[in-house]
Amino acid sequence: MKKIIQHVTKNVTEHPAVQHLGPGLITGAADDDPSGIATYSQAGAQFGYNMLWTVVFTYPLMTGIQMVSARLGFITGKGLATNIREHFPVWVLYGIVGLLLLANTINIAADIAAMAEALRLLVGGSAHIYSVTFGLLCLVLQVFLPYQVYVRYLKWLTLALLSYVAVVMTINVPWGLVIQRAVWPQLTWNNDTITMIVAVFGTTISPYLFFWQAAQEMEDLRSTNGTLPHPKDEARRHLRRIRWDTLVGMGFSNLVAFFIILSTAATLHANGVTNIQTSAQAAEALRPLAGDFTFFLFSLGIIGTGLLAIPVLAGSAAYAVAEAFDWRTGLDLKPYEGRRFYSIVLIATLGGVFLCFTPIDPMKELFYSAVINGVIAVPIMAVMMLLGTRQLVMGDYAIGKRLRWLGWLATLVMAVAVIAMFATM
Repeated sequence: MKKIIQHVTKNVTEHPAVQHLGPGLITGAADDDPSGIATYSQAGAQFGYNMLWTVVFTYPLMTGIQMVSARLGFITGKGLATNIREHFPVWVLYGIVGLLLLANTINIAADIAAMAEALRLLVGGSAHIYSVTFGLLCLVLQVFLPYQVYVRYLKWLTLALLSYVAVVMTINVPWGLVIQRAVWPQLTWNNDTITMIVAVFGTTISPYLFFWQAAQEMEDLRSTNGTLPHPKDEARRHLRRIRWDTLVGMGFSNLVAFFIILSTAATLHANGVTNIQTSAQAAEALRPLAGDFTFFLFSLGIIGTGLLAIPVLAGSAAYAVAEAFDWRTGLDLKPYEGRRFYSIVLIATLGGVFLCFTPIDPMKELFYSAVINGVIAVPIMAVMMLLGTRQLVMGDYAIGKRLRWLGWLATLVMAVAVIAMFATM
């Protein structure tokens, strides 16, 4: 079966344009997980087109900070947690990694619950059974599929996000008003507005993305038997590839977020539906307003993005914890070779499944994970910037002035967002 799968995917995935897209594309697409879809749907339903500017504004900030994490992984050949362990006090490392594991587990629970509910809406049946099925499927794929094959599937799962572009094509959109509000929104600056802006920023720039992209650059280096330190020509070529990959990946992520806000603004908000609490609820609300086909596309996107995001959430937690304790890491390890690494994948994934069976409100799960992500994003971003500017760490490839300014600006914006989040609780 493995040989058949490899043969079917080989010709398509060896195309040069696809080969140059990988960690950045997958990382960006994983940002539009079911939890993110719920946030963007609520933004569109509650504020209409007036929140479109947020995903335009965050694009350069998100791109900049993700480039820093990717460069750290490639230039050092180490994951983010390993770099933190080697250059910062142990309490910084354990604090960040512990909170990341907690936030990711809660986020996995919210995503699995949304996927299960979306499938229940499509075909009926038990959401609890679907929760267990999705959790086990993601777990088995991560543990038993070879890294190269696994990444190919993650790469093509990003196409599920195009369903949200297709949704917009099925409804009437006043494009003149859309452009006007994206450039010049009409907002009342109160608690609800600030909270939503903070939620969008926190959903778009998430800590697990930093750990994942750095780890995948490290994995790609291993899989191609790259050498350290890098020869200059090779390093420059790969840094150009990282820039292109990250620009495309984050652009794809924010474009999809733009279309989710746009589609819910044009349907739900325009018809007076302003309170959406989950992505599945958004899909259900679309059916009477935009038709069965739009509902189907929206629901399918929830399931597809969940299958992409859950391995990234569990995998980033596993990389962080394993690197913190200097364990062997890698999705190419056999189960017995990486038993401690895969045990974290197991704990995070099954922990998320378990939370689906508790009486905890899914919206509270989203809130708690957003709060934790927002809190730890700022110190992680600051640590990444300090690592990226040190010649002791990066050698001749320390980040330049433009990327340095962009990275620190992103850190400052997230710090302001966290302060605003606590001030408006």
